[in-house]
Amino acid sequence: MTNRTSTQNLRKRVRYHCRGNAAGSTLRLTLGCLLGLELRRVGSGTRLTFGKAGEAALTQWMADNAQVCWLEHNEPWTMESELISQLNLPLNLDQNLHNRFHDRLKELRADARERTRTLPISA
Repeated sequence: MTNRTSTQNLRKRVRYHCRGNAAGSTLRLTLGCLLGLELRRVGSGTRLTFGKAGEAALTQWMADNAQVCWLEHNEPWTMESELISQLNLPLNLDQNLHNRFHDRLKELRADARERTRTLPISA
């Protein structure tokens, strides 16, 4: 988007989504919640992940099921809002209030966070 800048390039962002954890990837958080993985507090208790086993299972699921493609564009940030408004992108919450799945996905993620707050911090 034109009003936000990122310090990461596309390669870094895709790599983190594929190999990172739910604390740093909204895509991983969404997919893990949809797959029914248990979200847990880790470290100091403020970071939320699916734990070592859950994150590994999610990484494998993504390797088996996810695909990545891209289109080169001189100013890609000018396209994001337009694409979100024109395409059915149910996993994207930002700028996507018009999507039928938006409220349900937001609720699912909030429920997972709420449930996590009642659990002890994982090692």
